[in-house]
Amino acid sequence: MTMPADLETEAARLRKAMAKALAQDGVLTAPGWRAAVETVPRHRFVPGFYLPADERDERGLTVWEPVTAELDHARWLAAAYSDTTLVTQFDGDEPDWKQPAARHGGAPTSSSTLPSLVVRMWADADLQDGHTVLEIGTGTGYSTALACERLGSADVTSIEVDPHRLDQAAGTLYGCGYTPTLAVADGLYGYWPEAPFDRIVAACSFRAVPPALIAQARPGGKILLTLSGWLYGFARVLLTVAGDGTAEGRLLPGTVSFMSARTHAAPAFGNPAHWAAGLPEKGRTARHGPERITAATEEAFHVRFLAQSAVPDAQMVTIGEVVHLVDVVTGSAATLAPDGEGWAVREAGPVRLWERVERVLEDYDAAGAPGPETFTLHVYDGGQHLRHPQLPDLPLPRL
Repeated sequence: MTMPADLETEAARLRKAMAKALAQDGVLTAPGWRAAVETVPRHRFVPGFYLPADERDERGLTVWEPVTAELDHARWLAAAYSDTTLVTQFDGDEPDWKQPAARHGGAPTSSSTLPSLVVRMWADADLQDGHTVLEIGTGTGYSTALACERLGSADVTSIEVDPHRLDQAAGTLYGCGYTPTLAVADGLYGYWPEAPFDRIVAACSFRAVPPALIAQARPGGKILLTLSGWLYGFARVLLTVAGDGTAEGRLLPGTVSFMSARTHAAPAFGNPAHWAAGLPEKGRTARHGPERITAATEEAFHVRFLAQSAVPDAQMVTIGEVVHLVDVVTGSAATLAPDGEGWAVREAGPVRLWERVERVLEDYDAAGAPGPETFTLHVYDGGQHLRHPQLPDLPLPRL
């Protein structure tokens, strides 16, 4: 299909409209970032992507519809300049965009993050002229291009674990005139050849702060990353690195989630029924139900991360009305099932998973439900701990 002759004109109009909307929403407060959004042609970084259909399939799975210029030019261009995350890959499998097909379910493994979040991440990292930056997770290259437009390509390094993804991003970046340092590398280990950096920003989530990133930041440098885990609780933190190799910083407010770094993804745990078979027949009445960490609220989003810190190796799945927690590291398991007006808990193994979660919930309630910004993450030789003046320390997993 031949592109319309006025494609670039229409794209420029849509970019300006998107930048105006983001500015009105309070996202684009700095002139330099607004100019970058108005300049970088996002449509060139997303020749094909998936959007969710309005209805799920008969198995309850999300139906992901392919979108390309050839299939529906107007939908493709409008989506490219909407404040939407555009999924470009599932389960590490590269799509055939010449003959794209709908997908049913699957785990997104690469995307073009919604522009408001990209700009928010760069702004929260406090980027200034002259800073050298390491971006972890090049993806499509759109966020890399924004950084290059704002800071200049010479000061930007971006790494990506997926060679094919990086190859496509590199072609688009260079085609648009941006020449950052690019490399296929695992974000867990940063990128020593270009270190040290003034700023390190991760577009993926980690179970804990990778020590290599601390070592590759200049004294006084800052690291912005998302922490997550196998319960899919998320928190963002902006760390300032000290000259002695330690770092600390407060959690940031809001609800932001990123795909896990591939080396930090949750392992397969098997059949929940096999785990439940080893539980005692009788349990106890839960002091707190699972909705405390699963509800679609900002508080539950935050509390889920705190609970995850107490059971860092646990995973959770709901089958019917029964919630299963399994821990592949210790072999512990628990189930929560509706029991009249409450929940019945059955637990087994060396770690009483739901008991630990309940203790965190009770400490949190007793402290007056403190928000994310009241917590500080401390990283030092002895480990990594989330601290609050009214709560016990919560350790992060050792990497």
